[in-house]
Amino acid sequence: MTNTRLLASAALLAASLALDTGAAAQTPAATKPAAPSASAAAKAAPQLDARAMDLLKGMSSALTAAQSMAFTAVVTYESPSSVGPPLVYSTSSEVLVQRPNKLRVITLGDGPAAEYSYDGKTITAFAPAENLVAVTEAPPTIDAMLKAAFDKAAIYFPFADIVGADPFGNIADGLTKAFYIGQSKVVGGTTTDMIAVVSNTVFMQIWIGAQDKLPRRMRAVFRGDPLMLRHDVEFSNWKLDPVIAAEAFAAVNAANAKKIDFAAPKPTQPPKAGRKPAKAK
Repeated sequence: MTNTRLLASAALLAASLALDTGAAAQTPAATKPAAPSASAAAKAAPQLDARAMDLLKGMSSALTAAQSMAFTAVVTYESPSSVGPPLVYSTSSEVLVQRPNKLRVITLGDGPAAEYSYDGKTITAFAPAENLVAVTEAPPTIDAMLKAAFDKAAIYFPFADIVGADPFGNIADGLTKAFYIGQSKVVGGTTTDMIAVVSNTVFMQIWIGAQDKLPRRMRAVFRGDPLMLRHDVEFSNWKLDPVIAAEAFAAVNAANAKKIDFAAPKPTQPPKAGRKPAKAK
């Protein structure tokens, strides 16, 4: 679960930078569960239901058979609050992929809008409301770019597992358990098969189209998160092998924006008790 491990780290990062700044002071501390010993992990053989794994392979094949694809991803994620129960935020992203080395993500939602463009050589992060842009050289594949963007600037996408070269490998690597749940006629406006996959880092439920084998929903809880916050992404408006204009992955809107460093944002530190904020000059 290469990308899923990356997203687990991102989930903890997001929790630590929660929008409700009173949460850290008022939410009771949780104890991180102890990791299983190496000997115990070695003795426990993975319990991987064949039907669940076949559905996962079918989903991966449907995704990788397309040289290009477009979809909408609506992400809902929980964030700590100062009163106990988590708050919920949502974003909506229009995603365009061209294998092996092009990706565009235009995100709207409860937070600031953002546009990301990757053309196989550079990745551009553009904040249209603030008119700020950050550009950096990028590796030559989508998978390597996703890791580099997170390592360098804490940029991550909850749908990273499905846009790379090997969705099955991204999800199946390190699984300790996988099982078939049943069918749903509610999610995605179509019949889906539901499976659950478990590793030492994540518990994830996946809804897969019964006919087209495309992912319709993914819901995850990361074991390293002491708050056990839930992360949910729904997929819609699938288009496989659409005609894509040559300039689709160019950051045209960012041409006149103010350039900033391609780096993780620094959290704002509240003033220390007893010290008055400095006066503006």
